[in-house]
Parts: sequence; structure tokens; C-alpha cells
Amino acid sequence: MTAKHFLLGVTGGVAAYKAAELVRLWVKAGHTVDVVMTESATRFIAPATFQALSGRPVFTDLWDTRPSNGMAHIALTRQADIFVIAPATADVLARLAQGRCDDLITTLAAARTCPLAVAPAMNKQMWDNPPNQRNVAQLRADGITVLGPGSGEQACGEIGEGRMLEPEALAELTEGLFVAKTLHGKRVVLTAGPTYEPIDPVRGITNISSGKMGYALARACRDAGAEVVLVTGPTALPLPIGVTCVPVQTACQMQAAVMENLAACEVFIAVAAVADYRIQATSTQKIKKTAGSPPTLSLTENPDILASVAALPQPPFCVGFAAESENLLDYAEAKRQRKQVPLLVANLAQHAMGADDNEIVLLDDHGRHPLPRMAKTAVAHAIVAHIAVQLAAAAVVK
Repeated sequence: MTAKHFLLGVTGGVAAYKAAELVRLWVKAGHTVDVVMTESATRFIAPATFQALSGRPVFTDLWDTRPSNGMAHIALTRQADIFVIAPATADVLARLAQGRCDDLITTLAAARTCPLAVAPAMNKQMWDNPPNQRNVAQLRADGITVLGPGSGEQACGEIGEGRMLEPEALAELTEGLFVAKTLHGKRVVLTAGPTYEPIDPVRGITNISSGKMGYALARACRDAGAEVVLVTGPTALPLPIGVTCVPVQTACQMQAAVMENLAACEVFIAVAAVADYRIQATSTQKIKKTAGSPPTLSLTENPDILASVAALPQPPFCVGFAAESENLLDYAEAKRQRKQVPLLVANLAQHAMGADDNEIVLLDDHGRHPLPRMAKTAVAHAIVAHIAVQLAAAAVVK
């Protein structure tokens, strides 16, 4: 994405230390960041920390005279593409919901001309407190984006919902707010990662798929406004925030999970590298090595998940992937025709699996659409853009 200008409001919660890492991540991504702090926030972390990380002066006072017009609450949001309050305490959520303007942050929120997002951070009882829930509902009704909260161990020692999302998640989600919502209202089910077919309790058949392309697509669909269900094989990747994740292991489990989640699905994307075969009779005990006599494994074919979905009486818009090692375009187009899917993404397996970037060719009824090699995150957004165009065209035909 192009560089943006972030305005960060830091309020008085222990999670204020996480805001420093959020600033670092935004700056590292090439964005400009201005930081505004409440007086309470300065009791948790010093303004000098944010000034060092952002390379810009920090604002703490409604009466700050540094802007030429003497109106910090006006000047700061006029420069910003988005205003993010993180952490957002229960107190500031209440004041925002009431439209109060009793410090620089709330006055900025009232006078802003840019979108506002808040990342709640509080004890689980404070989060569940009915007045707080009413305030959050009011903020959402007012068009304010609520990011989180997360669930887990809290500073007070209790465990539950209310903790601020981690900086990496907030950086990802806030950048996603700038993506065009071309899939708004759509439900997308996709598969990702490898499958694992057990031979015995300690061995199995799998492949080198990392899941990076599928996870990037899940995030891109989420950023485009879709409701996303990710059916994922075993990977070492963190699960995408804001996506319903269904972990599976085998191809049969993946097919069952896909079929269970297809209700009201409008787009199905089969990214996973599904094992073509599984062991016909899995051993319940570890197979012992016998010198000179390796075991004979009988294989049986796994279900073809993409073909099964595409063959439904009223299938969703199906997108397949073809990872080949040779004759890429011929094999990929043959696969698209055989499985009767409107869009297929072709790439060379030896250049894509496990890598952070990819070079693909999109194959559809209109021909071949090659894309240059780029980061898988960018590839994912390009694929989503192509899907959105085809969905719009199909809607016009109907």
C-alpha cells in the first residue's frame, strides 16, 4: 500500500507500552506517525519514547501552541489519513460515545475529518460491564471501527476478553482499513496449507506447502470486506485476525470442513496443497524398522475438494490453484477445464512453495493474465481484485 499518515492516540492503560511497538511497525512500513497522549498515558510510558520511534514531536496538551493556528485539535487530524486510539480505555470509550471534548484526544475525535478506529484495552469485567458494552455498540453505530479486543492473560492476572490486540495484528488490521471493500457482504471459504496423511502415529505423507499464499488470501479477502472462513492444514503461521479458522489435518477432514461451511458461501478458493493419496490402512502402532524388509504401503485416492465443490448444483464462484513443475500453462488450463472452474491461479511449485513472493498467471474464460513476481500479500490483493471484477460481471449477466 502507499504510505499513509497515521495519528495515534495513546490513553492511560498498561497496554500503552504496546503502542510503542505499533509506532515502530508503522514507521518501518514507510508510514508517517504523529502521537497524541493523555496525561494518564504519560504515567505508563514517556513521550520521549514515541518521539524517538516516530521521529516527530509528541502532543499531550489541548493548548499546545506548536501548530501555527494554535489549534492542535484541528491541525493534527487534517494531516492524518486515519486516527487510531490504542490503547483505548473504558473511560475514553465512554467519553467518545458521549461526544465529550475534555482533552486533546477526545477533542481530536470530535473535530476529525478522517476515519477513527479504537483498540480497547481493559480488565475482562470492565469489558463485559453493561455500560461499556453500550458505549462500544454506540461507537460502532457511529461508524467507528472497533479493533478487538483480544482474549488471554491480563496485567491483573486474570484471563479473559479485554486485552489489547498485539501490535502486529493492529498494524495489519489498520493497513487493511484502506483496502477497497470490493467483497463487502460476501462470504468466502478457502483452504490453505498442506494436508498430512498419517502412516502410523509418528509418520505421515505431506508436502512442503507453507500456507503463506492461502493465509495472505484470507487476509486480503478480509480486508476487502468479506466474511472469511479459513480451513487450514498444519502450518507454522499465526492465524489471521478477524478470520474464522478451522484447523484440520487430513484431506478428508478438509473436505468435511469445507462442506460444513459452504452455506451462503459465494466464493470458494482452493489454495491448499491437498495430498493426492492417503494410506489405505493406517497403522495404530509405530511401524518398526526391519532390516532389508521395508514396509509396503497401499495408497488410496483422496477426494478432490475443488472438483466436489464446483460440481454442486449451485456452486459458489470457484477459484483453483495449480502448482506445477513444468508445462505450467498447458497443465493449468487442462485442470481448469477438467474441474470446470471459472478462475485458476497457476504458478511453478519450485518457485512458490515456502517463498515469501510468487509469480502467477490467472487463467479464466477470457484468457491468460500474467502478473509479475511480487510479495504474496500483493499477489493476494491482485487475485481478490480479479475475483471482484468477475463477480461484478457475473452479477450484471444475471
